[in-house]
Amino acid sequence: MKLATLILLLISATTCWGYPLDAAEQTGIARLEGYRLIQQGKIPGRKLPPGALLASPEIKLRLLTQPNQGLPEVDSRLSGKIIALLGKDQQDYSFSLLDLSHPQQPIYAEHRAQKSFNPGSLGKILIAIGIFQTLADRYPDDLAARRQLLRTRQLTADQFIRTDDHKVPFWNAEQQRLSYRKINEGDRANLWTWLDWMLSPSSNAAAAMVLREYLLMLQFGERYPVGPRTAADFFRQTPKKKLTQLLIRGLHEPMQRNGLDPQRLRQGGFFTARGKVLIPGGTSRADTHSLLSLLLRMEQGQLVDPFSSLELKKLLYMSEKRIRYASHPALNRAAVYFKSGSLYSCQPERGFICRKYQGNRKNLLNSVAIIEEAQGDPPLHYIVVISSNVLKVNSAVAHQTLAMRIHRLLQAENRQRLRTKGFSE
Repeated sequence: MKLATLILLLISATTCWGYPLDAAEQTGIARLEGYRLIQQGKIPGRKLPPGALLASPEIKLRLLTQPNQGLPEVDSRLSGKIIALLGKDQQDYSFSLLDLSHPQQPIYAEHRAQKSFNPGSLGKILIAIGIFQTLADRYPDDLAARRQLLRTRQLTADQFIRTDDHKVPFWNAEQQRLSYRKINEGDRANLWTWLDWMLSPSSNAAAAMVLREYLLMLQFGERYPVGPRTAADFFRQTPKKKLTQLLIRGLHEPMQRNGLDPQRLRQGGFFTARGKVLIPGGTSRADTHSLLSLLLRMEQGQLVDPFSSLELKKLLYMSEKRIRYASHPALNRAAVYFKSGSLYSCQPERGFICRKYQGNRKNLLNSVAIIEEAQGDPPLHYIVVISSNVLKVNSAVAHQTLAMRIHRLLQAENRQRLRTKGFSE
């Protein structure tokens, strides 16, 4: 399909977190209705900041008219200013940042951007890309068919979900009540909801079910979707070696097809212990440069295609409680498209108490975010990827503080650009 045709279809289609709150009927993501009613004061619950209340037509790909724009040369001055914000811990951080506030003159900053790390839950974005790539292959010119499959395909949680402590939102329409609990075997929801659970509260169980479904898409092709018995027989009867080969191919090929290098950016396999036993995988890796390149391609509509890029951006849009990097009040007015991943571990140390996000052996926290503050003074639009491994500090609080400092810095930088007119529209 030609790009212009896809853009027109996107326009007609759009008349923690993921998805704007007005899209419950369109997607079948039931929790959106609960959050919408909370914001209207019709049921009790947490009120969201202004930046979380965009309607579907307001979620847009900001660089559709610049599909071939790559990253500019590194701006050493801006890089140095951000490095200074890291203080004595700068060697335990890596970052990439692209300021698109003036899209004709973007500014790129980085620090240790090629340093490889385990992406943790950021790898769930790559699973979603695999789903959208397969849908595009199956229905290249039929966006309605893609939406219909996402909305009508029902998945029932099975042994692949074992075990996960993440809680996800459940909406009871009859009782008009939202509740939060772990996913149990037998829970049933449509594919769009499983994607939301995977990318919003970052449920490992949801990621397992989405990845399981992705493998069925790859295996059965034109015969997909298949019934539960056929699916169960496939996973039970296929040798593990062949399942692993299908898994690795399915996770690597979409990266290559979308201009990304699976040697630098890849998800290795399942996020649950049972999933890893049933289908062993490989290793996961990422770096901030590769992750920023992925988000840039999404903004350009180049991640699979414009439809897939926009749907992924909506899934990353934070319309639930904001956490970690995204949680600082300085970002309240901004729309935030966000995912994070944490890996921390502890070892015996006299006087040290092991706490969440404060490991003394490993304390990895990764954050990716697109920040859009259209009504800001000045308006801001930037993409930022941060990875840190500072031991024995609360990495969630550290990223939250860094988010505020970077936002304030970019506000000052862009005010100065406006004063000096150091850019052209």
